[in-house]
Amino acid sequence: MILELDDVHVTLGGSHILQGVSFSVAPIGVTALLGRNGVGKTTTVKAILGLVRRTGRIDFGGDPVHRLRTHEIVRRGIGYAPEDRCVFAKLTVTENLALAERRGSAHAYDLVYELFPELKARSAQAVGTLSGGQQQMVAIARTLLNDNRLIVVDEPTKGLAPKVVTEVAEVLERAAERVPMLLVEQNLALVRRLAGDGVVLAAGQVVHRGPVRELLADAALTRELLGVGQARGESVTPPTRPAPSGGSIHPLAIVKDRQPPDEVSPPESTRSDAP
Repeated sequence: MILELDDVHVTLGGSHILQGVSFSVAPIGVTALLGRNGVGKTTTVKAILGLVRRTGRIDFGGDPVHRLRTHEIVRRGIGYAPEDRCVFAKLTVTENLALAERRGSAHAYDLVYELFPELKARSAQAVGTLSGGQQQMVAIARTLLNDNRLIVVDEPTKGLAPKVVTEVAEVLERAAERVPMLLVEQNLALVRRLAGDGVVLAAGQVVHRGPVRELLADAALTRELLGVGQARGESVTPPTRPAPSGGSIHPLAIVKDRQPPDEVSPPESTRSDAP
């Protein structure tokens, strides 16, 4: 496995967001991280990258990285396209890509412009004047520019028109042929198209692991784990134990008086040299 999380906890503002998250990412293809809004998907991504305080163990490429600073983790070969893109609006496409260049890495401009010919045509244009889909392509292009061993893409189709979603899907599909991907996504049609394995979070814990197609083929299980909203007044509490490999745990299982472990402060610097 290229990435492994073991009993990862995150507490933010007094709330125990991640409660013992454990899963792995295959060294090929796409692993989807799924769940309803607010269950901890983006927090999990930030924990992997050292952007939030966390406890537990995180291994990347067989080596522990949970005690490293963010820029040290990135240098190990993780590219990150965040949920809100985080592009530099006043800079050109070329300048945004140049800022993503990581020292000591080959820079695959030929690959980037092969996958994103529109970005090459707009290389001198300020990114803030691009469409939302084009800005998303800049964010993804930055992850492919360096010699990364894993790319993490958070909600790449959020707020995009259906036609643009299709274009982004095609790019992600081609990118995943070259480097493994951890994909956070709500669009289940896109997940079905791209992902082999899926991990579902509920209330900060893993409640399902297994092939995506098997999960989405089970309409009842998909509604239970990924359906929108709860009945008025109904609360969701985390499961009592992590899901076994290839299985599910009912997301309404009760956990009693579970306390978070002592927090470990993150390293002083969380600056990333490159996405």
